[in-house]
Amino acid sequence: NIQKMVDFINAIEDREERNNMAHAVIQIMGNMNPHLRDINDFKHKLWDHLAIMSDFKLDIDFPYDIPARDTFTSKPRIVEYKEGEIRYKHYGKTIELFIERACEMEDDEVKEALVGVIANHMKKSYLTWNKDTVDDEVILKDLDILSKGRLKVSDDFKLAEAKEIMSKGKRKRDRVVRKSNHKQ
Repeated sequence: NIQKMVDFINAIEDREERNNMAHAVIQIMGNMNPHLRDINDFKHKLWDHLAIMSDFKLDIDFPYDIPARDTFTSKPRIVEYKEGEIRYKHYGKTIELFIERACEMEDDEVKEALVGVIANHMKKSYLTWNKDTVDDEVILKDLDILSKGRLKVSDDFKLAEAKEIMSKGKRKRDRVVRKSNHKQ
């Protein structure tokens, strides 16, 4: 219906009447979206929409500069991606960076703790993307490959169970929901 009003305004010959009708349409558009009135430049956006809806042919006194037509027809610029391959995409680039950082660490105790956290996160990432069980040996083998043999876990190290890894976020959400329900 708004489009029909804009088309009607375009057909009006008297410029002053077109201006009055355009202001009325802007009021209607604003009333249709009252929740957006707090947004900066709300009126400016409405006037831009009016220009676009009229295919930039509406001859009125716009209170703002109308956007150029070519800003809507030009192709967006191509997003440049960083160089470098991710060996295992299900682990992500961040895990590779963590592994590199862990390899550089001097303190063996902190390094061992970090390697455990990295391995458990790798298992979580694997389970997130693959949705099936994973043998801990696969994770430890991938850790060895990604670290080029520089990181090792102790023989008594055990990865967390899949249920525990995948339910940590769920338990936290459940606690938040229970707290919010309890307040009501």
